[in-house]
This record gives sequence, structure tokens and C-alpha cells, in this order.
Amino acid sequence: MTRSMIVFARIGAAILLLLSAVPIAAAQGMAPPPPQVEAAPPPPPVAAPGAYWAWRPGYWRWNGFRYVWRPGHYVRAPYPTAVWVPGAWVFVNGQYVWHNGHWRR
Repeated sequence: MTRSMIVFARIGAAILLLLSAVPIAAAQGMAPPPPQVEAAPPPPPVAAPGAYWAWRPGYWRWNGFRYVWRPGHYVRAPYPTAVWVPGAWVFVNGQYVWHNGHWRR
């Protein structure tokens, strides 16, 4: 074996070792974990008349390698009667697809 082949083999082995430490799964084939239980803290104080807050619950986001929990937070509602509809993972054609949350009147 030439010296360069040995170096490449060692680099390849190191990469495989690093990758084995990260739980890899295809987002399309693996469901996200169940949502974490969150207690919404009190909403922020109303700084201006007409400011309304809605709790946006946390969700699992796929980062290309694994699911990562994104904690919930308050968002300013666009109008007083707006209701936040949370996003959801939906199983479609053999894949889990994320549908973004949205405001509902």
C-alpha cells in the first residue's frame, strides 16, 4: 500500500467513527419523537395598545441528521382574534413532511 492510500484509509476510518456517534435517520422514514411537555410562562406585558400575544408551542425540527427540539415561545398576534395553529409532521407518500404553523381568523 502506498503512503497516500494509508492516509486516506485512516481519514475514512475517522469519518466513519464520527458519523457513528451521530444518530442518523432519514427524515422521510423516521417519525419525530413525541412533543415535549411545556408549560407556557405568563405572556409578556402589553407594551402598546393593541398588542396581543399567542403561545407558539415547541416542535421537533429536522436538522439533516436528527430531530432537534425547538422550545415554544410567545409571538405577537397580527390581530386580536388571531389563533395560532401549530405546525405538524404529516406522513405523506412514505415520508414525514413538515407543515408550517399559521394564523387563523
